[in-house]
Amino acid sequence: MTVFPPTFAADVVERPAQPQFEAFIDEHRAALNGCLDGLTEEQARRSLVPSRTTLLGLVKHATFVEKVWFDEAVTCRSRTEIGLPATPDESFILDAGDTIDSIRSAHREACEASRRATASLGLDDVLRGNRRGPLPLRWVYLHVLRELAQHCGHAEILREQILSD
Repeated sequence: MTVFPPTFAADVVERPAQPQFEAFIDEHRAALNGCLDGLTEEQARRSLVPSRTTLLGLVKHATFVEKVWFDEAVTCRSRTEIGLPATPDESFILDAGDTIDSIRSAHREACEASRRATASLGLDDVLRGNRRGPLPLRWVYLHVLRELAQHCGHAEILREQILSD
């Protein structure tokens, strides 16, 4: 299993842009996965907002994000072929069999698959499988980083509320 995260942003200050993007994304992947550390299954599933957002749901959604941007967009396979829900909102829905361990494992596997899918690509390579149309990898990295950063913020607030109970 790959160390999570494999590279820290502080380690790539002098490196080219692509390893810098990848390190920042990996730090956010790890932070979001880490929001489940030390929680019970009930705490991870606890709903504190009117939306479907829970800590476990956030990590499940992050797995969906990885597969949309680094499987669908790279391979041009449909969401149905990949086994993804049709919409982002549906990706927060927790099934009875979803556990902290199963969701964390799926997230780590999706992140590793994302790294493999982009390993031979450059920042200016165009990904053609996204519904928005052709997009350069650079844009995809920035979009994923923005989304992960937002969800890390959500997770920090939810975790703080859960742990203060």
